Amino acid sequence: MQKTEDTAAAEPRPQIGKLLHNGVLRLVLQQPEKMNALSRAMMCALSAELELAANDPAVRVILLGAEGKVFCAGHDLKELTAARAEADGGRATYEAIMRQCSDLMQQIVRLPKPVIAVVTGVATAAGCQLVASCDLAIATDTATFCTPGVNIGLFCSTPMVAVSRNASPKQAMEMLLTGESIDASTAKSFGLINRIVPGDYLEQVVQKYAEVIASKSPLTLKIGKEAFYRQLEMPLGEAYDYAALVMVENMMARDAEEGINAFLQKRKPEWTGE
Repeated sequence: MQKTEDTAAAEPRPQIGKLLHNGVLRLVLQQPEKMNALSRAMMCALSAELELAANDPAVRVILLGAEGKVFCAGHDLKELTAARAEADGGRATYEAIMRQCSDLMQQIVRLPKPVIAVVTGVATAAGCQLVASCDLAIATDTATFCTPGVNIGLFCSTPMVAVSRNASPKQAMEMLLTGESIDASTAKSFGLINRIVPGDYLEQVVQKYAEVIASKSPLTLKIGKEAFYRQLEMPLGEAYDYAALVMVENMMARDAEEGINAFLQKRKPEWTGE
């Protein structure tokens, strides 16, 4: 059935915008009027897009950005406050929301493809957690980051999990205890972001950065990302034993054989993802 102009105009705008080019999928949070807050609907939409990307062989790398001056303001406080009117004071809703958010962050970590946060504004609370959960992060020189929950009597306990796995303990605690914003330069020194780019050059730099990664073997990226996060939680000896087994299995892959032969023969490899 063909849609009329009136019908199309009445349809709500998707919460997540997307564009695929040269193996790089751009996902954009596009609710700037709500500061791109991680409402239940927004988290559901983002999770669905990530699941589609995970299973799409055309997608090699994912860029996660946002419209507006706020990258992501964290949880939707109006949504949380409304739940207090429920019979249990909101407990069941709060448990569901925190579980949903935790699952989303872990989905990003476990996704078989690299996810790069592109931060052009404020990343606060669970929004900062979102940045910290991505594999890499690029920000403009005007971006800021904070975990301000302590200021409203709600410690950023779940954002703490991701932030403390990027920054050192004292740096993470500084953010969590003061609730103050840090600029992009400080965020880079803390380990929250990889690069700082002037806003005028962001799109050009980010696309090139992502395409370099997208040019690698998708199988190798998948193996490497999974192994990286798994070994982080292991004692040193166990981590080496695990990584050695991963390398042996990786060596048996066709892409490893192709890549090594291409290097020795001074030619560009042709990846099959096997």
